[in-house]
Formats: sequence, C-alpha cells, structure tokens
Amino acid sequence: MNSKQPHFHPLLKQHYLPDQRSFVSWIVISGFVLLNVAFYFAGAAKLRLIFPISSFVVAIFLYLRHPILYLGFAWWMWFLSALVARLIDFRAGWDPSRQVLIAPYLVTLVTLATTLKYLPSASRQGGLPFVFAFVGVCYGLLVGLVYNSPIAIARSLLDWLSPVIFGFHLFMCWRDYPSYRQNIQRTFFWCVFLTGLYGVYQFVVAPEWDKYWLIQSKMNTSSGNPAPFQMRVWSTMHSVGPYGAVMQAGLLLLFSGGSSGPLNFPASAFGYLSFLLTQARTNWGGWLMGLAMIFGSVKAQTQMRLIAIILAMGLCVIPLATIEPFASVVGSRFESFSNLENDGSLKDRSGSYDRNLSVALSNVFGNGFGNTWKFNEKTGQIEVFVIDSGVLDMFFTLGWLGAIPYITALVMIITNIFKYTESRFDSFVSASRAIGVTACAQLVIGSGMLSIAGMILWGFFGITMAAHKYYQHQGITAPTYPQQPEIIGSQERSTI
Repeated sequence: MNSKQPHFHPLLKQHYLPDQRSFVSWIVISGFVLLNVAFYFAGAAKLRLIFPISSFVVAIFLYLRHPILYLGFAWWMWFLSALVARLIDFRAGWDPSRQVLIAPYLVTLVTLATTLKYLPSASRQGGLPFVFAFVGVCYGLLVGLVYNSPIAIARSLLDWLSPVIFGFHLFMCWRDYPSYRQNIQRTFFWCVFLTGLYGVYQFVVAPEWDKYWLIQSKMNTSSGNPAPFQMRVWSTMHSVGPYGAVMQAGLLLLFSGGSSGPLNFPASAFGYLSFLLTQARTNWGGWLMGLAMIFGSVKAQTQMRLIAIILAMGLCVIPLATIEPFASVVGSRFESFSNLENDGSLKDRSGSYDRNLSVALSNVFGNGFGNTWKFNEKTGQIEVFVIDSGVLDMFFTLGWLGAIPYITALVMIITNIFKYTESRFDSFVSASRAIGVTACAQLVIGSGMLSIAGMILWGFFGITMAAHKYYQHQGITAPTYPQQPEIIGSQERSTI
C-alpha cells in the first residue's frame, strides 16, 4: 500500500496517513500476541476470557486508528482462532462452550459502526443490496426472539450478521480500494502459505492438540481418524468445510498477481497439496469454476500469463500429490467422482433435500435465529443441527418474508458485478468476483452465507463493488487502461 498518501477513515470522515500510525498499531498487535502467549504458559484456562476480550479491544483500536491494519487483523482472527482454542483445550481441558471461538465474531462486529452510520444512505451510494440483506437478517432476529432461546439466538445472529456488515464495511472503504486490495492479496497469500504448511504437517504428524479436539468434538466421523495420514486436513481452522472455503478463495486470489518473490512456488505447493488433502470435493469444484470465470473474463495476454502460472503450479504440486501416502488419499477421493451413484455424502444431501425441501418452502414466516441451535443445560454445550444446504437454511430460518430480501440482495449483486468491465484491466476484480460467485453457487449444498464461509462470500462481493465504485469515481474504464493501473493509488481522493 502507498502509506505516504492520505487515506480516508470511513467512520470518522477524516483523512489520515497510514505510515504515521503503523508503528503504534503494530506495537499494539505485538502486545496482544505477547499477552496471550504469556497467559497460555501461565494459566491457559484464563485465555478463554482474555483472548476474546483482548482481541475485541485491539480491533476497536485498529478500526479507529488504522482501518487497513484492522482488515488484516480481522482476517487472521478468523484464520487462527480455532487453532488457539484447540491449544488451550489441550493444555487446560475440554471446553464444551467453545467460548474462545467468539473472538473473530467480536472483531468483525466492530464494523457494525460503519453499518449504522452509512446504511440509511446506502441506496444512494450503490449499496442497496446490503440494505436488503440487513432487512432479512433483522427479520430473522425478530422471529427468533419469539420462538427460540436467547443464547441460541445470539449465536445464530453472529453467524448471519457478521459477514453482511463486514462486506458492507469493505464497500464503504471504496476510496482507498488500491490499499485494501493489496492488504487482502498479501493476507491471503500468507494464509495460503502458512495454513497450507500447517495442513501438510497436520496430515503427516497428527499433532496431539488436533487429535484431542477430533476425539472430544466427535468429528472423527467426518474428519477422519485421529492418527497420522488418516485425517482430512482442516489446518488452523475449525473443520474441513471452513478451511476448504478459505483455501478455495486464497488459491484463486493467487492468480490476481498481488504477490511476487521466491515464496510463490512453495506457497502454491503447500497450499494446493493441503487443499487436496481436505478431500473437500465441493471446494475443488468451486475452485475449478472460479478458475474458468477468471480465465473467461480477462484479455488474451492475461490468459497466457494464467496458463503459465497454472503450468508452473502443476509442476510444484503434481510430484508431491503422486507420492505416497498423499497419492492414495487424493486419488481415492478423485475416483469417487466416477461413482457418484454410490456416494454416501451425495445420498445424504439428496435425502436431506427430499425430506426438507417442501417443508422449508411452505414456511412463510420462518423459525427465526436459533432454530438450528440448542443450548444443552446439562453439558453447557450448544448443539448444532446441521442443514446441508444454504437454500434450505434460509427458508427454515427466515421463511419467505426474510429469505426474499436476503436472496434478492445476492441476485442484485451477482447481476451487477457481471456487468463490471474493470476485470478487463484489474485481475483482482476478476478473482474477487469469481470467489464471490462460486461461494454463492455452493449455497445449494452448504450454509456458505454463515461464519467464515459467509465472510468469504460477502467480503469479496463487498470489495468487488468497492472496486467498481472507485474506478467509476476516478473515471477509469477498460479502454483507457488496458493493464492494471497501480498508479491510481497515488491520485487524489475525495471526501464525503
């Protein structure tokens, strides 16, 4: 990012210089890390309260002082909080309440300030889809207050609300889009590299804290056996699905050309190998669909560059994926594509649709937030009733009255972003659009609008819309700038 140029603060409506605020901001982030490391070794159980609270305080500070660093901090909280929870549990004993996992939600809720400030005027600024989505979320909350318990409602509200307000926040930061673009590219590059590296380590070694979590959570039926070479990789995140969604986005974002250097090849190698070891066929298909979208939206010169990148990545990944024990795991999962009629996972999803579709579509008012969550007073644990479809989940939770505005928001965004021409000269726009659309397409077989998957969906929709608004304001079109205009970041920005 060009930290010597003034940036605009979306909440305070004033300009600031990032390079004058970076030092203190990094001191605060470093203090946050050191504080939690110290408590981990001194008394890990206390971290179940200290970690969420300290992360929330740091998020407020960064949001007010350095919004771009806040963005990176928020993403990393989503990437790493589940690993922190497993490490604490391994040292201090199993916590069925999983309260550490509230940390990324608290960090994201800081952007509610942006929503409350700008949502009333959002329709005039091109943010009408977010208004519709917010209306749908509010409706689900009101119905939930009538039918369900407060704890279950609060947990469900966090899942539904956080992605929408985060995406809206990114949209309202359109004035400094080049800096936000660079921050996202850099963050996801390191995410692919580090979580990919840990994912391979997890598969080969099966760390004790991961095995402990797998046994206590009773996830061994879907995530493999707690032993080396027998686990499906979920790396630093909560389970296979969230990790697959993040890696799908991160690997597609590598094609936007935001990072260069000697770490590109090892990042790709570990990232793709770990992605294959998730055995997440839905995300494999999403990555392939996203790649096709990127390839079809860029100019011929860029297409040739993408082909070269794909070949280079293949040279890194294929040798690793064809040696044991990786080959047998990945190969058997690929073979399942040719035998889908006997696939148990596909049968379960089909059966879920057969049983629940007519019930969901006949639900006019919905069951509200908390209908898929139940607080067990005996164990102190929130029990989840999994619905393997975002579409079914929408109608069960929001009913027709809430699902219509929410789905309308998604349809409006997809319709609009396919009209954008910026993808012709800004490869990040092309990649972000592909990430958002493929995440939305996967709602048919998973609740990808919630939690970290929802952050991917709404976050990349938001930054894509921000890019369009930025280029519109600068008067830049595809014929004017045939290549990605990195110099735009130095142009004068406007105020509200």
